[in-house]
Amino acid sequence: MTTKSGATMSADNKKQQPATITAQALGWVEETTRSVTPPIYPSTTFERNADLSYHDGRCYTRTDNPTYDQACAVLDALEGGAQTRLFASGMAAAVALLHALSPGDHVVAPRVMYWALRSFMLDSGVRAGLTFDFVDNGDTADWVSHIKPGKTKMVWLETPANPDWQITDIAAVADAAHKAGAIVAVDNTVATPLLTRPIELGADIVMHSATKYLNGHSDVLAGTLTTANKDSEFWQRVCKQHAGGGGVLGVFEAWLLLRGMRTLSIRVERASVNAMAIARHFENHPEVAQVQYPGLESHIGHDIAKRQMNGGFGGMMSIRVKGGGARAVDFHNQCKLFKRATSLGGVESLIEHRSSVEGPTSPVPDDLLRLSVGIEDINDLIHDIETALDLSK
Repeated sequence: MTTKSGATMSADNKKQQPATITAQALGWVEETTRSVTPPIYPSTTFERNADLSYHDGRCYTRTDNPTYDQACAVLDALEGGAQTRLFASGMAAAVALLHALSPGDHVVAPRVMYWALRSFMLDSGVRAGLTFDFVDNGDTADWVSHIKPGKTKMVWLETPANPDWQITDIAAVADAAHKAGAIVAVDNTVATPLLTRPIELGADIVMHSATKYLNGHSDVLAGTLTTANKDSEFWQRVCKQHAGGGGVLGVFEAWLLLRGMRTLSIRVERASVNAMAIARHFENHPEVAQVQYPGLESHIGHDIAKRQMNGGFGGMMSIRVKGGGARAVDFHNQCKLFKRATSLGGVESLIEHRSSVEGPTSPVPDDLLRLSVGIEDINDLIHDIETALDLSK
């Protein structure tokens, strides 16, 4: 089978498992040179034929660059989607969905979620005429009670939700949203399509901050949207926003994104195993007030997580230390392997005091530390946390 960009690919890739899809990047081979590693096409424009048509439908790089094709196809295969668009950042992808709405439209979203997007909703979203209700992420009844037939146009889910890792029942909320005529969009950044496939659970659109797990090396800023129905009116508005708004991904970044996705399976698996081991080790630690991780039976959303997360519970967790905010800051200052940095999903472990990052209106407790667990040796990671807890007493 030959792709639009002239690469050959296996005809049976839909039968392959995610680990094979990612490692092989669908098995595409560039036709001219038989290159296994995909090429980069830096051209911003493409020559017309004499009759003013385009050679292979490509006009201008914003939407037509062939460097995008393979990364989009891999995400379509992983998410079970019909079409993917690449954006300059996760925020650009999420904002494109909000821009596709109309003044007066109602959106239901989690009370605890990615802080930058929540802030955008309450600022630019409100000024654009949108209305919002924010609900308890893990309470299906709360979601259903705020979804208003004929008024609610989008239900935005984030699960596991940053930074308390609450779990939303995607299937139940999607069912209620569709009965009310609303679009369901799911931020799948933390779970990744290796652990959760929201489209199979009823989602219409899946979003990723591809800066995080999809790329996985903390060296690319990117975002993605994948739709279940590329012909829907709403998706067509999103595509117009993508092309017209200009927030598209650079071709080198698209190439790096695909490079990163080829190790997605082993990175997510290792991070999930490490996070579970850390969660279990510190769950009853005398210096720890609470470990928030959906893989623990003590987590309020564990039963739902077991239903809709397959193969692990991800690499994200939070620890609430005893002694309050000052002790939490001191503890995270004492960590050596866990680097004090924003972001998540890379091969290296990170730690962050979220309430100080989000500011005085943050709902995050000041004793909470968010951990992005990497792929290092688990004994070294546990030792780093133990040592930091001891030094911060």
